[in-house]
Amino acid sequence: MTSYVAGPSIGGILVQVLKAPLALVLDAVSYLISALFLRSISPEEPPTEEAESGHVVAGVRFVWGNSAMRASLLATATINLFNFIFWALFILYVVRSLHVQPGTLGLVLGAAAVGSVIGSLITTRLGRRIGIGPTYVLGCILFPVPLVLVPLADGPKWLVLSMLFLAEFGSGLGVMILDISAGSIFAALVPHRLRSRVSGAYMVVNNGVRPIGSLIGGFLGTAIGLRPTLWIAVIGAIAGFLFLLPSPIPKMRELPESAEP
Repeated sequence: MTSYVAGPSIGGILVQVLKAPLALVLDAVSYLISALFLRSISPEEPPTEEAESGHVVAGVRFVWGNSAMRASLLATATINLFNFIFWALFILYVVRSLHVQPGTLGLVLGAAAVGSVIGSLITTRLGRRIGIGPTYVLGCILFPVPLVLVPLADGPKWLVLSMLFLAEFGSGLGVMILDISAGSIFAALVPHRLRSRVSGAYMVVNNGVRPIGSLIGGFLGTAIGLRPTLWIAVIGAIAGFLFLLPSPIPKMRELPESAEP
């Protein structure tokens, strides 16, 4: 978590001091250093059951056949699609339209990491207070809603920066509430023997929409402008939680029992 807090801020400062190319070189070197540390690890993998054919298909079948998993996938995929439309243009909009310097932008992005740390600390208590399902729904709402402050940002410099800080902090808080509560529900709901297959199928869809969102963001940003596209992205991401409402998730007070296919 410390790296998430410090990384964006340090990155912004490096871009401002050393310029972007050198900052990217340093970032690449950091990955090489990480790889060297990972090479020193020699974990022993636990034995697995005999593999069956159609691993991803089995995961997809389980996700689509379970109402809670299906609603969750539709909700998070929608949020991810529109969130990547937003992020395809966010930095460009903040730097060119709002005239925020790279170092300050790094601090703004660091606010999201601080929100994530706080979100990770309060999610368990929140789940006990209002229920794990409502906590998940809250995370799906709280993740995109603060981002409305970005296209709304206007006025004096201090006000613009305050709105950007609040947007990033609130979004970081929400995404951690979403991720932790969703992970807890999935861990309880998915049978152990299908866990990797369900996770793989879920990630194929959830990660697959991300480059699509970035392409749509670039196209719309060129066609209709940065701010209108940011509004579309934020409203679309907020609407993602609607997929959860007809499902059993909003009524989940406790973690569900494992669902056999």
